[in-house]
Amino acid sequence: MTSLPQPPTTPTDPHGHTGHEHASHGHATGASHGGHGHGHSHGHGPAAPVSKHLRKVIAAVLIPFAAAVFVGMAVLWPGGAPAHQRTGVGFDRQTQQGMVVALAKVDCKSVNASQVPPTGDTSTPEGREAQAAQTGECKKATVEVASGPDKGRAFFEIVQPGAPRQLEKGQEVVVAYAPDAPRDLQYSVVDVNRKLPLALLAGIFALAVVVVGRMRGVFALVALVVSFAILTLFILPAILQGSNPLLVAVIGASAIMLIALYMCHGLTARTSVAVLGTLASLLLIGLLGSLFIDWAFLSGNTDDNTGLIHGLYPHIDMSGLLLAGVIIGSLGVLDDVTVTQTSAVWELHQADPGMGPRGLYRAAIRIGRDHIASVVNTLVLAYAGAALPLLLLFSIANSSMGSVANSELVAEEIVRTLVGSIGLVASVPVTTALAALVVSADRTGSPAAAVVPQPARGGRGRRRKR
Repeated sequence: MTSLPQPPTTPTDPHGHTGHEHASHGHATGASHGGHGHGHSHGHGPAAPVSKHLRKVIAAVLIPFAAAVFVGMAVLWPGGAPAHQRTGVGFDRQTQQGMVVALAKVDCKSVNASQVPPTGDTSTPEGREAQAAQTGECKKATVEVASGPDKGRAFFEIVQPGAPRQLEKGQEVVVAYAPDAPRDLQYSVVDVNRKLPLALLAGIFALAVVVVGRMRGVFALVALVVSFAILTLFILPAILQGSNPLLVAVIGASAIMLIALYMCHGLTARTSVAVLGTLASLLLIGLLGSLFIDWAFLSGNTDDNTGLIHGLYPHIDMSGLLLAGVIIGSLGVLDDVTVTQTSAVWELHQADPGMGPRGLYRAAIRIGRDHIASVVNTLVLAYAGAALPLLLLFSIANSSMGSVANSELVAEEIVRTLVGSIGLVASVPVTTALAALVVSADRTGSPAAAVVPQPARGGRGRRRKR
């Protein structure tokens, strides 16, 4: 059937479709992919491109979708977050940088004279705090403002012995400014400055990605920067401007998906199939999320931060904001699942080009089942880890699982987790089926993609002609 892969010989095309012989001078120069005739197998390098017809079909679906996404971004582009009068509450405060320049120990009773003396009941947190405020040893920190119009101005900060945030001399801090307060009370320490350790950690992360991923890692980092840019320059300001949070999230997530996938994995049919699988799963997540958020009467306004947002911008649909968070939060894991499944189908096809769409689907779905088990467990644990303090409070209160799950704060996380997980599970068969159909259909209409004989798996001394 097929000659052994010996470079000095002149191999013939075993397919018999064109009768054309390759001219060989140590390598096959008439190969359809420009490959060399040194036992070159299908598993080497990227997957062979699909036929022009399939590329046209994929483009006919994706180009209008991409155009609609970027037109939607242009129409909804906010041009920045709307201005508002600062309330001085929570994150809505004027802040400056500061530094602790001196630290002295003082008697808590002398600096807390105006406080109500302890009642003697130390069984409650309030009683213990009151007693510590009167009998413990406090710290008096001298803090110097390091930025803004009052740069160089100093103020004092009393640190209680049981305070969760303790200050040290030379420590950089974040100070809040209240212009309407008395001069001695205008500045106060609200947090410590963590920019240096966070920047160092980000640098280590970027270095690890580039060292291991090389150029693909560089493109992944660029895609990450673009994703954050879309989130901060489009999604968040557009929601604050009053646009529908669900519409903004769908358009923004679609833009992130298109840019990140094509930038990281190339402008190929394989990536396009992953895009289509991700899009189908996002639509399912959006529909299920909308249905169950409405059915469970989830308002999206469950803590101080969401309450502050609703107070500052009452026109924002908080339940729509919750749904937008579900969609954006599911996107990153969806990309991973769809790209992995598409790559699995392509590699299986290259390993056995004679395998049909049904065989490809059955083989790839076995890989997908393992992926589903790990990804769903990861997603649930990620949400549980984020809500661990809340779960601990319910455990301390000896609340039953039913009452815990029924509370709106926990119910939001349950809906978020389960809707995202359903979308992830559905993405595996959907993407696998799409990839199997596309890569198999490429073999039916092109003479270049005829069935390869079994001995070809060991390598061949020529490339088949398109």
